[in-house]
Amino acid sequence: MSQEEKPLIDVNLLQGWNKHLQECLHESDKADVTLDEHDPSLLRIHIITEGRSGYTFDFTAQYVDDREIKVVFVDVERVNQTVDEHTDQIQSLTEDYVRHIHECAQIMQRVTHA
Repeated sequence: MSQEEKPLIDVNLLQGWNKHLQECLHESDKADVTLDEHDPSLLRIHIITEGRSGYTFDFTAQYVDDREIKVVFVDVERVNQTVDEHTDQIQSLTEDYVRHIHECAQIMQRVTHA
């Protein structure tokens, strides 16, 4: 894919991600989507699970084209401590969040594929 086929991540797209990802997540979860400081084509996604678990998940997402994103799991922490990401619980939560991120990308197609 050429660079021209990838959407430009502007303020409107970033605001849309922040709004719609929150709608895709569980009601008690919180999300923050920002641009990567070193790569402006990369979204940084930080998800905080509410409740007693206190997990925070970090992902990156990059547009492959105007309809598809590539999501990469970065890490998970609990109360600022690294957590074993290979447990069944963490694997299940990670898969769930990746699904929600892709759902948000589908919603954002009305902006990226306009």
